[in-house]
Formats: sequence, structure tokens, C-alpha cells
Amino acid sequence: MRRLLSRAFFFVVVALQVYFIARAPQDPHKHFAWRPFNESDTWSADIDRITRDGRRIPIEEPWSGYVWGELVRQRGLGVPRGWRHASSGAKSTQAFLQEALDWVATHTPEDRESLYYEAQFHFTRNRRGPYTVVLRSVEREVP
Repeated sequence: MRRLLSRAFFFVVVALQVYFIARAPQDPHKHFAWRPFNESDTWSADIDRITRDGRRIPIEEPWSGYVWGELVRQRGLGVPRGWRHASSGAKSTQAFLQEALDWVATHTPEDRESLYYEAQFHFTRNRRGPYTVVLRSVEREVP
């Protein structure tokens, strides 16, 4: 019985490792997709708050006591304007930015103006581009 359990454990561990390696290229963060050289991706973002009356207000302007750079600090997302290197690739940075937009939309209760946050995410992939993707946060319920 003990021999059977140890073999089963071995095969489960190997199967999980093969699964993670096989799906690694599709993962935006590439946790199990080791590559010897960084991608040469760069990125920049223009982020606006969209208010109830349709105005676009850049997040550089503080609102309701909130400051974007204090809310979002990871991966250089606190200061999104200006081109910078995407250390884990543009897709990973795009995924982190989408998460940041959603997080800010759900964690700013004092903001009674913004319906959602929208980012124009500009990037180059290995010196090709630039490309632009529009990211939008979850929509907020504004009283």
C-alpha cells in the first residue's frame, strides 16, 4: 500500500509540473515559462476617470482625497505616463493594470463622481508597434 501511494504521489507531481509548463506560454505573467532573456517590451498608459456626466478627468488630478500613486504602487503603475520597460512583458503589465483599475474602482468609497476608470494602454512588443489597447474597470454604483 505504501509503495502504491508513493508511486501515485510521484505521478501526480509530475503530471502537475507538465501541466504548468504546457500552459505557461498562455499565462500573462509567465510564472513557469522561464526565458533566458527579457522581452524588450515598453509601455505607457493614459488613465482617466469617467464621471457620471461623461467627463474624462486624468488620474494625475487628486479626487475625493485619493491619489492614484498612493492607491497603486506595484510594477511602476503608480506613475503610468511616460514610456518605460515592461520587465515581465507587455501582456503581464496589461494584466496588472487591468487588476489595478478594478481594484481602485472597488476600493474608493469616498469617490461619488466616477462611474469607471479607463486606460489607453500603449505598448511595443520586441520593438514592434506601438499598439494601443483600451482597458476599462468594472462599473461602479454611484449614488
